[in-house]
Amino acid sequence: MLIKSISGIRGTIGGKSGENLTPSDIVKFTSAYGAWMLNQFKPKTKAQRAKVVMGRDARISGEMVSKLVSSTLLGMGVDVIDLGLSTTPTVEVAVTDEKADGGIIITASHNPKQWNALKLLNHHGEFISEKDGQQVLKIAEGENITFQEVQSLGQRKEVNDYLKKHIDKILALPLVDKKAIREKKFRIAVDAVNSTGGIAVPMLLEALGVEHIFKVNCEPTGDFAHNPEPLPEHLRDLSKTVGKNKAHLGIAVDPDVDRLAIVCEDGEMFGEEYTLVAVADYILKHNKKGNTVSNLSSTRALRDVTEKAGGAYYASAVGEVNVVEMMKKHKAVIGGEGNGGVIYPEIHYGRDALVGIALFLTHLAKFGKSCSMLRASYPDYHISKNKIELINGIDVDKLLVGIKEKYKNQPVNTVDGVKIEFGKEWVHLRRSNTEPIIRIYSESESQSTADNLAQKIIADIKELIKSNRNGH
Repeated sequence: MLIKSISGIRGTIGGKSGENLTPSDIVKFTSAYGAWMLNQFKPKTKAQRAKVVMGRDARISGEMVSKLVSSTLLGMGVDVIDLGLSTTPTVEVAVTDEKADGGIIITASHNPKQWNALKLLNHHGEFISEKDGQQVLKIAEGENITFQEVQSLGQRKEVNDYLKKHIDKILALPLVDKKAIREKKFRIAVDAVNSTGGIAVPMLLEALGVEHIFKVNCEPTGDFAHNPEPLPEHLRDLSKTVGKNKAHLGIAVDPDVDRLAIVCEDGEMFGEEYTLVAVADYILKHNKKGNTVSNLSSTRALRDVTEKAGGAYYASAVGEVNVVEMMKKHKAVIGGEGNGGVIYPEIHYGRDALVGIALFLTHLAKFGKSCSMLRASYPDYHISKNKIELINGIDVDKLLVGIKEKYKNQPVNTVDGVKIEFGKEWVHLRRSNTEPIIRIYSESESQSTADNLAQKIIADIKELIKSNRNGH
């Protein structure tokens, strides 16, 4: 399977080219990205070459993909700074530090091990915009790319200390209190799903003065021990490890370390949605009336915490690019996504589990009570995540208009699909960017109400499909 979207090129390894992520597809899309980047490149001297930073997670296919990406860029006359095994946020930080013209991260994020992908960055170390992404895809389809002659090939340089540089930047942040963390003598379990978090997270914890670290799946073999998405049903081993070792908390990251989930001392989930809420609560204590941003499918708890602190909350369309754009527009002090993605502009505009860990631990240390008590201090919302498979011939836009019309007396947001608010409850319907489905997320103060709310909207959609078929 091959999926081309603004967030990059993703696919399963092996099979036929054009249908999967094969070597020829990797070369095709890397060279299209290279051509796009060279179009933006403004050399200060004639001899200056464009420069790209690359890094990868620990997937089994990572080394193969990495060599293809690197060789393709060298063939285009682009210099490559190769960080080797790294994390998505570390590559983002390196792009600006190295004054590079772009970056490529080789990771399929939370997808299973047979997947890999190219995540594409601009010279700010941020994901390329939808407009730029469309240009890259257009260049790839044109297949009219010129490579350099032998005297003008790019040069590759391996740099192995960027994880340490990234961690040093985190330690230097004024709101990261290493002393408070060290004094708490935290006992912490870590599940890094056999990817690069197994290197990065323990390194960060040691730098923060944590002496008791219990590692689960921290060998970066790329042979993931469980589904790599940090959801409760995949983190049972981590919960057990927390209990067995009387740990204060457990930390889980996805393969490229941009999502963070926490397990409380009692083995219960802190809740992926609440990673950002807790970190934002801490940041807002030091930035009175600060603004926050998350996407439309994230918990209302962030809005509650923000408004309580005197700030304004803004909701963006789904997708990191959209969150970052809105954060810049409203000068947000913190933002991110409800999937455990924390974006802290003081370090860079990208989801970063490492900075999330440092800020969360500082917050927990200063809070002075247990992890589960911290979780209990926040408004308790429950999200129900559902989807409807799309059958050919269904007009999604027409469906969404129909739903909007049905609930026209409620507050409705149409920035990305349709989000309807019912007091403190909401439902969000949107077409998926990556699968032929409509996603239906709902939230309420009880799980059963959230589920019922979603089922009510699903019934409305089915009714609309039926009446559209009957020509009404």
